[in-house]
Amino acid sequence: AILAAAALLGAVVTIYLCLFAVGNGERAVVTSFGKPVQVITTPGLGVKLPYESVTKFDGRLFVYEAPLSEFLTLEKTAVTAVGAVMWRIAEPKRFFETVLNKAGAESRLSDILSAELGAAIGQSPLAAFVSAETYRAEALLAEVAAKCQKVALRDYGIEVLDVQVLRFDFPKRNRLTVFARMRSERAAISMRYRSEGEEEGLKIRSAAQGEKTSILADAFKVAQRHRGVGEAEAARIYADALREAPQFYALRRTLDASRKFIKEGTT
Repeated sequence: AILAAAALLGAVVTIYLCLFAVGNGERAVVTSFGKPVQVITTPGLGVKLPYESVTKFDGRLFVYEAPLSEFLTLEKTAVTAVGAVMWRIAEPKRFFETVLNKAGAESRLSDILSAELGAAIGQSPLAAFVSAETYRAEALLAEVAAKCQKVALRDYGIEVLDVQVLRFDFPKRNRLTVFARMRSERAAISMRYRSEGEEEGLKIRSAAQGEKTSILADAFKVAQRHRGVGEAEAARIYADALREAPQFYALRRTLDASRKFIKEGTT
């Protein structure tokens, strides 16, 4: 009985030391004296030797928000920015060998983001981030994201899914000067748009006036033509009436002439 109990206990201990569970969304790296010998990325039971160790990682998405950093634009204007990285573990073995844990991963991501974001800002004028005409911050951010993805995956086994700038501002010591320059640029743009609008409005009014004159001239011609036709028709009717009743016409002419010479009320 004692031997059976001992054998059972030994079997339980062996199972405990040799089997391990990988949960949904987890990644596991089995190491032998610190050297990775097995990587498991699917949930279920895993098997290892009793002296081997298992390190598990969370395979879900993480969002890392970098601290506020100061950069210089192409024209040496100081700006501040806060970036964020969405990431997850893509290669558990490389991740284990290089950064070991989440804190180490975010430290490396902070370095990568700072370097790439600083390079993008340093190679671009301030207008690329604040001007309505030359704004291209989204294109620059896409380039930063692509470079971060390449470096993070190659060096640390980290997949970067997205990079965003949560805040872009100016240091307090420079804000008044920068805002004054921005207001001046906006005023110049507004004046140009107003001038272009007035010029376009003048063209439209001139074209409308010309069209109005043309329409009135055509209408006058049509009216004159119809008036001529009407007067000719009236003369024809008048002549026909005269031929049919010349005596009545003579009497009517006499009465009309009398009205002109005889005052009203005269008997």
